[in-house]
This record gives sequence, C-alpha cells and structure tokens, in this order.
Amino acid sequence: MSLTKTVVLGFIAGATIVAGLPIGRLRAPAERVRALLNAIAIGVLLFLVVDVFSNAYAPIKDQLLALHDHHRGSVATTVTDVALLLGGAAVGLLSLALYQRWTRRGRAAAIPSTPTSMSLMIATGIGLHNFGEGLAIGTASHLGAIGLSTVLVIGFALHNATEGFGIVSPLVGAANRPSWAYLGLVALIGGGPTTIGTLVGWWWSSPTLGIVFLSLAGGSIIFVISQLLYVAGRSRHQTTVFVGITLGLLAGFLTDIVVAIAGG
Repeated sequence: MSLTKTVVLGFIAGATIVAGLPIGRLRAPAERVRALLNAIAIGVLLFLVVDVFSNAYAPIKDQLLALHDHHRGSVATTVTDVALLLGGAAVGLLSLALYQRWTRRGRAAAIPSTPTSMSLMIATGIGLHNFGEGLAIGTASHLGAIGLSTVLVIGFALHNATEGFGIVSPLVGAANRPSWAYLGLVALIGGGPTTIGTLVGWWWSSPTLGIVFLSLAGGSIIFVISQLLYVAGRSRHQTTVFVGITLGLLAGFLTDIVVAIAGG
C-alpha cells in the first residue's frame, strides 16, 4: 500500500474521535446525567489502560519466552524494555500530577483539576495511546499486510469514537461551555497523533518505540482515572455511577470483539 493511502487510513482512524466531542457542549444536564457520563468515561478509560499495558507488555513477553524456551535473544534488550515500560508509566503518571499541581496553585489541595485542564489531560493520554496505534497501522501497511492494516483502522476508529466522549466528559455541564475551537484543539491533541504515528510506522518503527509511547499513555490514563473516580465518589447517584462504568467497559470490549471478528 502506498504512503498516501496509508496516511489516509491513519487519518480516518484518528478522525472518528470527533464523534463524541459535541456532548461536551450540553447545557446543564441533570446531576444524574452528569454522573452517568463521567462514569462511562471511567469505564472506557479503565478498558483502555488495560489494553495499553497489555500491548506494551506483549513484545517483552515474547522476548522472555524466547530466552526461556530457545535461549535466544538479548537479556540486556529485555531488561531495557522492562525499564522503559515501568519508567514510561511513571513519567506519564507523575508528569500529569505535576501539571495538576501547577494549574491549581492557590486552590484547595483536595479540589481536583478544572474541567478544562482535566479534558486536556485526557486528550494528552489518549493522544499518546493513539500514536502507538498509528505505529501499528503504518508498520502493517509498509510490510504489505493490507488486510491487517484495514482491520486495525476499523478497530482503532471504533475505539477513538468512544475516546472522544471520554475527553469531553469533564466539560459536560461546566459553567462555561467549551467552544468549537477548543473541541477542535482536543480533537487534534487526541486524534492527530494517529496520523503522525502512521507516518513514523511507515518509515521506521520498533517494538521498543511502541513500548515507550504506550507506557507513557498508560501512566497518564491512570492519573486521569484517579481524578474521575474522585468526582464519581462524591456523587449522590452511586447506582448510576456503577451502571455507567459497566457501560464504558462494555463499549471497550465490544469494539475489541468487532476487531477480533473482522480479523478472524
């Protein structure tokens, strides 16, 4: 597949993130609705963090199996990749924690980030994750695996459609509705890296590069989940919260099932 067609596929996979963004402009929905939307975002991100770390660990697991069963591979490479996985997760987590500390100076320490800064954090974490997805698309296409690259695009496009909702969930019912320009910005932050990753994956990619970006994404998503859980824990509608988390997890699993069926 040509580079141009590959980039178009990468763009399509990332562009679907805009599907859920208009929800962020809802005017003062009921408290129960806000709790539900926040909880669905938690469910989506919980699935995403498991998916991210499982994909980041996959090449390391292959290296360990090769060392154990066939006495092939490099111990140094495996140790390095494990360090990158753990270090990347720590950097992703702590960098957002420091960003939060900087943005809320002068406010009570127990108060979580503002809706705008929270949505930016979510977009950043998802953007790092989507860069890793772009790497997979670009690499598969460059190797001539057209069927695989097409399946990847379908699956990532479905995932991104739900991730866009997660980005704007903190903005629903906020005092100031997000502008369309702002929604365009978070769409670019969250979905744009898919296209960039596709380009990089076409020209050059390695399992180690994927580990770095996926682990960074995983750490940042863990931080975001902790913030959304703070909001969910203070809600008076706990049953709604658990229903929302279940729906978010279900959305994540269903997209994976669709991809598995299409790839089977």
